[in-house]
Amino acid sequence: MKNILIIGGSSAIAGACARRWAAKGARLVLAGRHPLRLEAVAQDLRVRGAPEVHTHVLDMNDHAQHPALLEACRAALGTIDVVLIAHGTLSDQALCERDVDAALHEFSTNALSTIALLTLLAGVFEAQQSGTIAVISSVAGDRGRASNYVYGAAKAAVTTFCEGLRARLFKAGVRVLTIKPGFVDTPMTAGLALPGPLVASPERVGADIVRAIAQGKDTLYTPWFWSAIMLVIRSLPRFVFKRVSL
Repeated sequence: MKNILIIGGSSAIAGACARRWAAKGARLVLAGRHPLRLEAVAQDLRVRGAPEVHTHVLDMNDHAQHPALLEACRAALGTIDVVLIAHGTLSDQALCERDVDAALHEFSTNALSTIALLTLLAGVFEAQQSGTIAVISSVAGDRGRASNYVYGAAKAAVTTFCEGLRARLFKAGVRVLTIKPGFVDTPMTAGLALPGPLVASPERVGADIVRAIAQGKDTLYTPWFWSAIMLVIRSLPRFVFKRVSL
């Protein structure tokens, strides 16, 4: 039986992962900003087989609340076997280009709040000498594109932080998984003109994440073909890349 903490517990991808874990009898803590959404997800997971589902309401940008979250989680579950960090927002690039506060808020939500939490989690997992920390980054962090470089910069920061954290915690027997989804059909992407063949369902991405955690992977591109797509994009010469619209 696994003890699992999910940050951003009412998000579509987190929900897809949680349903799979619940069916295997995992004990769960769901954390996020929206109490009614969290409780709705929790009720569904109990029906699906989870013996315990707890909820914890917080705004991840309020870093002072992070220690209380971890204390509540450990009080409910004891040892934490898996943490999935799945919160975030899709930045309005045009707004961020003209509004400094908006740009900094998006960077805080998508990078700094995750880095703050990971700093605390690292100590917890290092002390228990086991477990997996899984963090949803994005393919957008692989290279800065004109269409979403504020969001991409935040995800690049998360990816780099996780790479260093992985090397640190490896010696303690702790896994760190960086998850890089491409386009996913979620409420966050609703209304965007996305290329249909490249859009994945939350269920497909969730299945990939659960499998990658079980296999002890370091990095996951999901669906798999994004690994090849991003290899091509990363390989484009800079003088070409800055002239193309991606």
